[in-house]
Amino acid sequence: MSQSPRDGGKHISAPSVASAAEIVRLDPGLDAVIAPGTKIEKVASGFVFAEGPMWRSGRLWFSDVKGNKLYALTPDGKPILLMDHSGGVDNVRPDGGFKGSNGIATDKDGNVLVTQHGARRIVRLDEHLKASTFLDRFEGKRFNSPNDLVFAPDGALWFTDPPYGLDGQDSDPTKELKFNGVFRYANGKLTAPIRDLSRPNGIGLTKDGKTLYVANSDPEMFVERYKVAADGSVSNGTRFIEYPGSAPDVPDGLKLDSADNLWTSGPGGIRVISPAGKVLGQIKLPEVAANLAWADDGRTLYITASTSVYRLRVKTPGAMPLYRR
Repeated sequence: MSQSPRDGGKHISAPSVASAAEIVRLDPGLDAVIAPGTKIEKVASGFVFAEGPMWRSGRLWFSDVKGNKLYALTPDGKPILLMDHSGGVDNVRPDGGFKGSNGIATDKDGNVLVTQHGARRIVRLDEHLKASTFLDRFEGKRFNSPNDLVFAPDGALWFTDPPYGLDGQDSDPTKELKFNGVFRYANGKLTAPIRDLSRPNGIGLTKDGKTLYVANSDPEMFVERYKVAADGSVSNGTRFIEYPGSAPDVPDGLKLDSADNLWTSGPGGIRVISPAGKVLGQIKLPEVAANLAWADDGRTLYITASTSVYRLRVKTPGAMPLYRR
């Protein structure tokens, strides 16, 4: 894998998928994050496009965004269907499209928030998995298709809103917003601090909440890093890492660990990148990696990748979500 500085970040060149799962050490610093010799295990398979993982009550919750279902996966690999038509619609194309649910988070009251591509909203699920609308509009206009979400240390909810759930994407006649934004919801107020990304996707914050990372999926593929002020405004957006535009898979979900290393999906798998921008290593999978989450022990990492869910052990604990169950 070649690397060269570009726009203050790293330019990455790599094949899209590997023939087998493997961990590639690109810097000695990876040994403090993932022990040498660590094996990757396929835990479950048979999904259409697994996405949006979150650990909750001893199970991995995740979406099948093309299968239009919400699952919980037990540690022994048994998938439990929690919700059918999890995207809020049932009239999907034969290939499924991207109409299902995607990102999942637990709120301060212990309820689950789920982004719904099909219904173009974020819903709250109660203990019986009954959905009610949490957010669906900005300044009176419907969202495109909320994608990924994260709670900041101050309790603000951040989420991305690309147009992947719209059949025509930016040219879809039902699209109401003129931009594909990154939103922040705090104290009953919804703002759009970032409006200039073409396809904002994965999103994450450092543990102090002062640095925001957002993946942009296409046509330019990169992860942007921003400074976050106390009022939720952002500044100093810089290109943290870039990918070649010819790769068939794109930057998608991302998370940060307890050392503020960035774990980001993209062409060639999951990359582990230090806060200084050094690529420490790469987790290659035989399928397209979409997103990741840690179990509540902080050291068991799950990766959703196309039809399957993978698992490995890590040395540096993951950063736990603000609210958990």
